[in-house]
Amino acid sequence: MEQAQTKRIVLGITGGIAAYKAAELARLLLKQGIEVQVVMTEAATHFITPATMQTLTGRPALVDQWQDDKGMAHIHSSRAADAIVIAPATADFIAKLAHGLADDLLSTLCLARDCPLLVAPAMNRQMWSNAATQRNVQRLIADGVTLLGPASGAQACGEEGMGRMLEAEQLAQDIAAAFQPKLLEGKHILITAGPTYEAIDAVRGITNRSSGKMGYAIAQAALEMGAAVTLISGPTALPKPHDAQSVDVTSAAEMLEAVKQHVAEADMFISVAAVADYRAARPSEQKIKKDDARLVLELTPNPDILTHVASLPKPPFCVGFAAESENLREHATAKRMKKNIPLLAANLAQQAIGRDDNELVLFDDAGEHLLPRADKLTLARALLRHAAALYKKGSR
Repeated sequence: MEQAQTKRIVLGITGGIAAYKAAELARLLLKQGIEVQVVMTEAATHFITPATMQTLTGRPALVDQWQDDKGMAHIHSSRAADAIVIAPATADFIAKLAHGLADDLLSTLCLARDCPLLVAPAMNRQMWSNAATQRNVQRLIADGVTLLGPASGAQACGEEGMGRMLEAEQLAQDIAAAFQPKLLEGKHILITAGPTYEAIDAVRGITNRSSGKMGYAIAQAALEMGAAVTLISGPTALPKPHDAQSVDVTSAAEMLEAVKQHVAEADMFISVAAVADYRAARPSEQKIKKDDARLVLELTPNPDILTHVASLPKPPFCVGFAAESENLREHATAKRMKKNIPLLAANLAQQAIGRDDNELVLFDDAGEHLLPRADKLTLARALLRHAAALYKKGSR
């Protein structure tokens, strides 16, 4: 499988209270395998120390233009970066960027850059809505700068409104997304995720241990690659991926109906949901009372959603998932052939369900392709790169 190259960013920190979020942001970026070089304004050091950022990143945090012996830190740092991210970006620093000012290391570095610039505004709501700030923001957008946020919420001053910096987790996702090749630009991806729940009575049901993490990771990765995403999800406790169209369902029958409503517009269908194979034939509307007699349930098969989609007259490109407990190759190969789909991702359930990492084996007409154990978002990106290549070749 093709390996993604290590990305490098300059994380610029300016003087606002949201600077404390930069520490968590740096940690999350490093966790994704992104190298981070911190550059701080002098004002930022009043909110978070260079020592903190150096400890987290393993690199000295740059503050002074003259920290290197040639006085060329603004050139060296920008040339080594794949992107510069300013988080937080104060109103003052946004004004500097808009007007091309360069009176410290970070602003000089931004002016000398030869890479994308991403800015995460953070300021009081009145400062954000000020006409001057809005003019400066529009200037940055016109210059090709990417704005990340801001959000609305409680602010350190005690007021509430627009201007709050996005949380570190959201910023880390948005930054990683900027690095992803737009292999699915203009494509609509339909994804099912999570478990289904089949009622036995008013309080009991049949379900499984699926967390939904893999399906949600695939939705996030598809968004990063430029796709429009519809995510049909069974019951999970996961936050919905930013910018995805989300449809919540409970049972397999509800999931099938939701898929039928959206499949016509889909270029690719990825069936990740752990759909219950059976449901109660006659669920009770009331709670079944416990007594000493044996309770016998009659079960009936649920519809096979992936088979339904793959059997359509003009099906989208279909990707299936197989969670097995043994004989992975044998069962996965048989499932792909039976469902007549071009690509199937398989894993051992006991090594995947509920975990944040996994290992996948992809099965297609060319054979097997191992995706080594990694976090599920990394696996999702690799899976979609493989699926996008097959889709481009016209595989069905």
